Amino acid sequence: MNADIVDLRDFYSGGLGQAAQRAVSAGLTPMWLPIPQERLLGLGYTLPYLDRFSADCERALAFMPASQGAVNWPVGAPSRTALVGAEELPLGDASIDRILLVHALEFAESPLEMLSECWRVLAPGGRIVIVVPNRRGVWTRFEHTPFGSGRPWSRGQLLRLLREAMFTPTAWSDALLFPPFQRRSLLGLAPALERFGRKMWPLFSGVILIEATKQVYRGVPVASARRERRRVAKPVLVPQGAGAHRREQ
Repeated sequence: MNADIVDLRDFYSGGLGQAAQRAVSAGLTPMWLPIPQERLLGLGYTLPYLDRFSADCERALAFMPASQGAVNWPVGAPSRTALVGAEELPLGDASIDRILLVHALEFAESPLEMLSECWRVLAPGGRIVIVVPNRRGVWTRFEHTPFGSGRPWSRGQLLRLLREAMFTPTAWSDALLFPPFQRRSLLGLAPALERFGRKMWPLFSGVILIEATKQVYRGVPVASARRERRRVAKPVLVPQGAGAHRREQ
């Protein structure tokens, strides 16, 4: 089942969603190393995290799958959102330095095709950061959060998928170690439980966070007829290596 854009927006505007956003952001921060003149792409529903991590980017884009819906971002500024097919991104090859996937991989019809498309648009040495529900976690067992929808993942499954898509995992983290409280009065316990759970029961986190880098040398498979037909999108961004400084004109 896909998460609807309205449900996602309403979740993050509530107390539990805000607590979840803080916990996931805290898990992302140690692996979010700076990339000079970064071009950042958020795929899925990444707006709560783009607000935090896109401040120093040369450019940040928010792509939302057609099955999910889209909302404008950033508020009060020219829109940088687009409704896309998650397996047919309207970007040129090697045009993005980092991709953040949140509420995306667990809803993909073909996770491998989604990651292969991410590989295509990432620059050499580019990074992908993925946030997915943890198969062992408590959050996947409750439907009042978007982390209870879609397909949950284990670490082993993610490792196999990333390697098949020609990515090398470089960092792991966990988040949402506190229960998904529905009562606002209990949310005050979330920060303490998050810190305690990180030490005591990290295997049962609500989400798994993983960073991986693009393997530059990869065999190019014979494209199927369907894949050839999909290559009609006109590139929006020109290729550039991850973190490379553009020459002065």
